[in-house]
Amino acid sequence: MKKMNKLSLVVIAITVFTLTAFKSSASKLVSKDAHISFFSHTAVEDITANNYKVVSTLDPTTGDIVYSVPMQSFEFEKALMQKHFNSKDFLNTKKYPKAKFAGKISNLEAVDFDKDGTYDVLVVGDLNIKEVTKRLNEKATITVEGGKVTLGSKMNIVLADYGVTFTKGKPSTNVAKEVEITVKAIYGQE
Repeated sequence: MKKMNKLSLVVIAITVFTLTAFKSSASKLVSKDAHISFFSHTAVEDITANNYKVVSTLDPTTGDIVYSVPMQSFEFEKALMQKHFNSKDFLNTKKYPKAKFAGKISNLEAVDFDKDGTYDVLVVGDLNIKEVTKRLNEKATITVEGGKVTLGSKMNIVLADYGVTFTKGKPSTNVAKEVEITVKAIYGQE
């Protein structure tokens, strides 16, 4: 009789553990084609680049959010701009193929993932570009509509903070010292 009770307890414990583990992994949201763009404005020219190959995860139970950005996937209007962007003098994308953001929604209680609506959030985390990591605190908007979750944000970053500087040549006049980054990710269940 004692063996049966112990066996029952073990089966219940395993079941609870399995359901809990399954629930937490099933609730993670994934975007496999998030869009990140950047915009540089100077008196000489405007430069825009788009990347539609960004992967992001969002855990609505913890607020954890991660973006993985393949740097060579940024597309420019002019081929020469793309060549400069990928070069050793700029982002050196062969040596540093990915940028990464890992953070958390700090006011997660402001979002109801089960109710359609638009929610203002604050995302806090670390942005890593070219092995340089800087802390970011940025505003974002989460929209829940028909079961889909979209996160959008717009922020500015200073290129020199990530080791991207120009003191001479065209880049010193054609590329802004601070660029505007726009993020949009539409999430689905993992």
